[in-house]
Amino acid sequence: MIVTSPTRALNALELISRDIVVRNFTEIFYDIPRKRLSTKVRAFYWVFALVLFKLASFTDNLRVVLVATRNPLNIGAAARAMNNFGFRHLRLVNPYQVAYQEARSAVRAAEILKNAKEYKTTAEAIADCGLVVGTTSLGHRELQHPLRTLEYGGRLIRKRLASAPVALLFGSEKFGLSNDDLSYCHWLMRIGTEGSMNLGQAVAVCLYELTRKAAAPKPEKRKPAGAQDLDRLTRLLTEILEQSGYLHASSTEAKIRRLIRRLDLPSHDAEVWLGMFRQIQWKLGREPQ
Repeated sequence: MIVTSPTRALNALELISRDIVVRNFTEIFYDIPRKRLSTKVRAFYWVFALVLFKLASFTDNLRVVLVATRNPLNIGAAARAMNNFGFRHLRLVNPYQVAYQEARSAVRAAEILKNAKEYKTTAEAIADCGLVVGTTSLGHRELQHPLRTLEYGGRLIRKRLASAPVALLFGSEKFGLSNDDLSYCHWLMRIGTEGSMNLGQAVAVCLYELTRKAAAPKPEKRKPAGAQDLDRLTRLLTEILEQSGYLHASSTEAKIRRLIRRLDLPSHDAEVWLGMFRQIQWKLGREPQ
């Protein structure tokens, strides 16, 4: 279709947007008779609607993941923080059931808790995410991941949210994230405090950092490899190393998982590596032991 004037361009945009990106906004504004709006006013409206759509996509791509949470007050506080900052997707990994049921009555968070998803493992909870970020209070733990400040980490997360789902992991109140949970993370983020924070406070501070500069972030040009592809790569490489006699400790798989996530592979490169590893595995299987 060739558009020959600004008015026709706006008409075309309106027809498209009715069925796709800004349907919710058209329901609000279409009661105003179109003949009363000048071309400039309509142009401003559609630009404004598209900006709002981008911001909605930004908040829709975040998954807040609580791992082994036991206190219902903390679950409710995390859900309220999500509601306050416009995030909707709450995921719970192996939650303490009594605490989870009590938290469902949290004020101003009922809808988020009602739609929250439960998972048995961290791997299942982050399977659809292109970036997985863990949170930590450090303590005396020896970290095996890059550590970002809240401000710098927030910028990286905002950039990725424009194009792919991101998981933000919070551990249990008493122990934090386990080493196995951390092995699924690409990097870690820490709030600059003297000690550890209450779980609900930590979620609120992280979400505030994500939204305070959330003006239409530009999506990344490349598509990052998803968590499922990275797990396939981890399993395949582990199997090959086992066949070759390289594996000597039970912790090797977690080390391989961390290594692969530090590579920050694009989706296409992950497929290439999978193909190469499959060929190596096939070759190893053909050779006499």
